[in-house]
Amino acid sequence: MKAALTFFYNITAKMGVPNYGIAIILLTIVIKMILYPLTVKQVKSMKAMQDIAPKLKALQEKYKDNKDKMNREVATLYKEAGVNPLAGCLPLLIQMPFFIAIFFAIKGYTYVSNPGFLWLANLAQDNPSDPYYILPFLAAATTYVTTKQTTTDQSQQNKIMLLFMPLFIGYITITFPAGLGLYWVVSNVVQIVQQWWLYRPAAAAQGGAR
Repeated sequence: MKAALTFFYNITAKMGVPNYGIAIILLTIVIKMILYPLTVKQVKSMKAMQDIAPKLKALQEKYKDNKDKMNREVATLYKEAGVNPLAGCLPLLIQMPFFIAIFFAIKGYTYVSNPGFLWLANLAQDNPSDPYYILPFLAAATTYVTTKQTTTDQSQQNKIMLLFMPLFIGYITITFPAGLGLYWVVSNVVQIVQQWWLYRPAAAAQGGAR
């Protein structure tokens, strides 16, 4: 990942605008596009689970006093709907090594020149590089949107997570080098666009039904 970041920096240098911020953006977009097929599988799995959620809830309520019967009925529901409840987790697990690799690559990267980007004085520094706290705010806001896009169950636990995760991400963005915050924001923005695109047919169908 460090070599890839250097590669994209060299591209910006050849274009006459040597900048590590642009290099991080390009690297993040390329990685998200490579992993796009996994995102498609993950979103399809989540949509399938959302579609059968009312039936699943009804079964859980109906057989709440008979766990064995409930488990059998739920398994039958999954089979009839062609849904694997673990299918949404597998793409995420496959993506994790990529996320961890780019995380440590940017965190430990040595910027030989042009370490600044826009209002950020130094991508290798944390909070002092962003005196206006714009990056932590953007990280929290984009995390909220990505989480909101995939959360349909309005349970109390999900509501808490919807508020907690953005605040947590915003906080750790302050403590990490600004380059990592930039990566997280760009990754979220691409994720938002990808998820919007994948959910678009369903939204159009609902709009037509109304």
